[in-house]
Amino acid sequence: MLFSLARCLIPLLLLNFVGCGRILRTIKERVRDLQLQRNKQLLLTLTGRGQQPRQHVKEAWIHQPLDHFNRRDGNSFPQRFFVNEAYWRRPDGPVFLFIGGEGPIFEFDVLAGHHVDMAEEHGALLLALEHRFYGDSINPDGLKTENLADLSSQQALADLALFHQHISQSFNLSRRNTWISFGGSYSGALSAWFRGKFHSLVYGAVASSAPVKATLDFSAYNNIVGLSLRNEAVGGSEKCLAAIQEAFAALEAALMAGNIHQLAVDFGCCQIPKDPDDQIELMENVADIVMGTVQYNEEGVLMPISELCAVMINKSEGHVEEMEAYSRLVKLSQIYRSISEEPCLDISHENTVKDLMDTSLHSSRRAQRQWMYQTCTEFGFYQTCEDTTCPFSGMLTLRDHTKLCAMLFGISQHSLPAHIAFTNTYYGGDNPPTQRVLYVNGGIDPWKELSVVQNRTEEGEEAQTVFIKDTAHCADMSRRRTADRCSLRKARLEIEECVSSWLKAADQEKMEKRRV
Repeated sequence: MLFSLARCLIPLLLLNFVGCGRILRTIKERVRDLQLQRNKQLLLTLTGRGQQPRQHVKEAWIHQPLDHFNRRDGNSFPQRFFVNEAYWRRPDGPVFLFIGGEGPIFEFDVLAGHHVDMAEEHGALLLALEHRFYGDSINPDGLKTENLADLSSQQALADLALFHQHISQSFNLSRRNTWISFGGSYSGALSAWFRGKFHSLVYGAVASSAPVKATLDFSAYNNIVGLSLRNEAVGGSEKCLAAIQEAFAALEAALMAGNIHQLAVDFGCCQIPKDPDDQIELMENVADIVMGTVQYNEEGVLMPISELCAVMINKSEGHVEEMEAYSRLVKLSQIYRSISEEPCLDISHENTVKDLMDTSLHSSRRAQRQWMYQTCTEFGFYQTCEDTTCPFSGMLTLRDHTKLCAMLFGISQHSLPAHIAFTNTYYGGDNPPTQRVLYVNGGIDPWKELSVVQNRTEEGEEAQTVFIKDTAHCADMSRRRTADRCSLRKARLEIEECVSSWLKAADQEKMEKRRV
């Protein structure tokens, strides 16, 4: 059957481009591209067998106001969405809404993933809505700084509310149709916030790896990276973390000593890091290899933590003891370039700024500029290394991250704390006043620090949480696989039980209203 075959597809993990260097952005994009490639190949195989899973998916558009909060502004933009009716039990079946985040959506967002598996079970109509100013949901001049004022999470939630109305009219939906929202990473936060701000529209929300607490200096990110490198359950160890720390101390010492030509050779740099900003880019990008390994552990794009640690601590010959950790870091960089097929590491800060200043329409699918704007105006999330718990280098500072806000958008560094404070006041931070939101987090995911990981009491209501001790970012959103860890399989069952309980409760409420 089509329904069971759809489970073979691989969901597209949502990405965070926050406060990271070029290599971490590349790793994240490769995660998405690899999943796309695998899904396309599988669809070709299914088509050859006479199966047509795509025939149930429709792409459509809705014109949204550019500014929902200014009735005098009549401008609009086209917003893309996908619909999959294959599983829907008309007319009263539920609606599962997959919320797009800081990047384009794809038809696979309504064809693959744990939420799709649950849609089959419950006979749900599947929807996916692209976030404004990302992917194709943008006007040609939308990335110019003067137009980015209409890019915010608040506007995105208003988009979701109007989309709800549009779908309800298009499919003749009513209160009989229970809506459940799903999202991961930033869109996981949007899923939680949509339930919180528009609770009459969505009955329950699943928020995977959702950073609902904005924070300017996200030093805790690299602290969790260090703890994950020590985690023996995923192949880490104390020796591995110590070797990483020793290697980055040696790299920083070489930079301070002015050995820039040798460093460029060792790490295969495209440029000689003469400028201090380029030296920071080098440090950041080498750190990104480790950060990407932790955040996307076992996704198959780079290497799992166990393999990274094997590179860093296995015995080898040919190196004097004090240079061993540094040499292993060089080896790690070589492995990255080999896997990614990059001839050299681009460490030019000028190139980074040039990319972020690109306002052409094609750059909207890369998402860096838009997301950088949202970090400057709403979230922060800057992954710094000035804390003593950071396993990398103190060269990765908050100042170097935030100076881009002024350079790119004219947003003062001094204004950022107020933006962060407003976001947390508006949404509730990591103690949001919401009911029927399920927060799902992985134990080695650095983003768990900004999510809700413990049951909290808010106005008599306990937050619902699922914690998966040995998984990474958004791992629960993937389809069921035989190779899944036991903890991940158990977590998916918990999520399924929670969603089922919501749908049963909604049905019970409808029956009680009919009696009245």
